[in-house]
Amino acid sequence: MRENDMLEKEDIFSKVLRAGRRTYFFDVRATKADDYYITITESKKFTEEDGSYHFKKHKIYLYKEDFVAFKEILDEMTDFVVSQKGEEVISERHQKDFKKEVYTESASETPSTDSFTNIDFDDI
Repeated sequence: MRENDMLEKEDIFSKVLRAGRRTYFFDVRATKADDYYITITESKKFTEEDGSYHFKKHKIYLYKEDFVAFKEILDEMTDFVVSQKGEEVISERHQKDFKKEVYTESASETPSTDSFTNIDFDDI
């Protein structure tokens, strides 16, 4: 198979969702048997103190035999969240006037754990 044929197969259909520091890539790919499956990739940008940055990526492979069950559960989960908490984002991090507090640790100045509310679910 020529290189151009391989590239065309890789780029069957794609959509991108940019969401702040996160970007979600939805791609339709082909198996060796020329059947289709979906990959969902979350890419999150992390900036270092020196200004450099790197991306952390997580990928899900979703095959046709799982589409119906996956969609049903995703719909159920999103409906549950919206019915319980509404569509408005209530995290303080998403408020327009949110300012990230910077703590410096010293023997006399240790921040109280009572002030921490952010939870990061990157490893799920």
